[in-house]
Formats: sequence, C-alpha cells, structure tokens
Amino acid sequence: MTTHREIVGPASIPGFENINRYWDKENHLISAKLLPGDYYVTKDNEMITTVLGSCVSACIRDNVLGIGGMNHFMLPETSRSRLNSREEAVVGTALRYGNYAMEHLINTILQYGGKRKNLEVKLFGGSKIIATLGDVGARNIEFVLDYVDMEALKLASHDLGGIYPRKVNFFPQSGRVRMKKIKDLHNETIVLREKRYGSQIRDISVESSIELF
Repeated sequence: MTTHREIVGPASIPGFENINRYWDKENHLISAKLLPGDYYVTKDNEMITTVLGSCVSACIRDNVLGIGGMNHFMLPETSRSRLNSREEAVVGTALRYGNYAMEHLINTILQYGGKRKNLEVKLFGGSKIIATLGDVGARNIEFVLDYVDMEALKLASHDLGGIYPRKVNFFPQSGRVRMKKIKDLHNETIVLREKRYGSQIRDISVESSIELF
C-alpha cells in the first residue's frame, strides 16, 4: 500500500484522494502524478504530470475560469483479426471505454463550474515506443481525435505519435503545457506499466453502471 505525505495546501476535489499529490520543488506548487487509468481535475493552481508511451492524455480546461484536468488512458487491446472483422462487441467496448475516459474528465470540469463552450483541449501521447507492441498508440490517437471532432471541442494543440515517450506537465489554471520527449530510455518501466494496464482492461465488460476510473 502506498502512503502519501500530508500536503500543506488546498485539498483535492472530492473523489481524487487516491491520486498521488506532492510538493513540486522545481515549480513551487502542488503536483498530481497520473498513472494509466487515472484522471484528475483541479480548481487551484496545481500542476498535473504524467509520462506517456502508447497511452494518450487529454489536457482540458475552461479557458475563462481556469478549472481543468488531465486523463491518461488507452483503449482496451484486442487481436487484429477481431478488430478487422469489426465485431460489434469488441469495437463497441473499445469505443465506450474511450468515451468514459473523456466524459469523466469533461463532466467533472463542468460539475465544478466549467462551461462546455469555454473548453479547450490539448492532446499528447500515442507513441509506438516498441515495434512489437502493435498499433495501440495509433488506435488511441485515431479515437481521441475523432472524439474531439465529433464533440465539437476546441483543439488548441497536440503532439501525437512518433517513437518516443513523453513527459507532460499541465498547468490547468493558465493552460500552459510543458512537454518533453524522452529520447534516452534506459529501462522498460513505461512499457511494462502500459502492458500491465493493458492486460487489466483487455477483457473488461463496459456497462453504464461500471466505474472504470
């Protein structure tokens, strides 16, 4: 069990007590660190940070009020043959999972005062960091771009695809993002973490009553 040190500063929004928050000495503010499957929303001057391989993060904020957050997700993996067959159960589950990832983030922002007309989106991730991992990154990119387009959200910027992992620092209050590509990866931490997460969600049954985050 992970224990978190007590943080001096504003408490998180209810429901995010499980997110690892800590004092970031470099930026002099509280930072929330996301792992695959996490999302976080804040009304305060905080930073949200994560490291992405084939996963995708959407950084979304109300550009008037400064309320915003980030998610970190991937679509459930399945076999290429089942995807190519367009088997309804498989494709539907993947799309519903992606929809949950985006809707949880957006709905929480709206719940705390954000307005849909003021939302701006920045997208990151979807790398193919290991050639043998298949095209899950490309599928994540295709989904999230289609989602933003279908929902008529304002896409302010994006950095997607490629072969390198990314470290993303998002400052919802200002909308600023600092993104760094990690070109010197000495271990397989990111790959192993995403493989483990992918295995956890591969066969999940997505129903409207199931909480995925």
